[in-house]
Amino acid sequence: MTERYKPNTTVACVIEAQGKYLLVEELIDGEVKYNQPAGHLEAHESIISACSREVYEETGLRLAPQGLVGIYQFSASESLAFVRYTFYVQLDKIITSAPIDPAINALAWLTLEEIRSLSPQLRSPLVIKSINDYLAGKHFPLALLNDDYF
Repeated sequence: MTERYKPNTTVACVIEAQGKYLLVEELIDGEVKYNQPAGHLEAHESIISACSREVYEETGLRLAPQGLVGIYQFSASESLAFVRYTFYVQLDKIITSAPIDPAINALAWLTLEEIRSLSPQLRSPLVIKSINDYLAGKHFPLALLNDDYF
């Protein structure tokens, strides 16, 4: 019998202010990587509340997602796969903050061009893909996600 496919459920948030996007810098296997604030869904937690929690832990900002950008399936390797719910928050101005999670080295507000220049250091191709989708107007209501039975 083959092992059942069980992708990790993760959340991420595109946070935009004044044409810049908030990324977190972290050390993964000895290499600096950049990502949107993101993490795993925990037990007894809705997908939307997971997003708020991860944003707070990784940025120190208490923000509620305003909408959904998309749901992405990504295979990082033969044995590591993800289903990533990516949300968005649009702010009027850039907010200075600091991460709570010690695994996050720093925060950076970057333009899309600056993020593209970091391509080899992005945690996954979903960083750029989700920003491009956000810019293309993929803004879906949170009501798409039913958490009545979690």
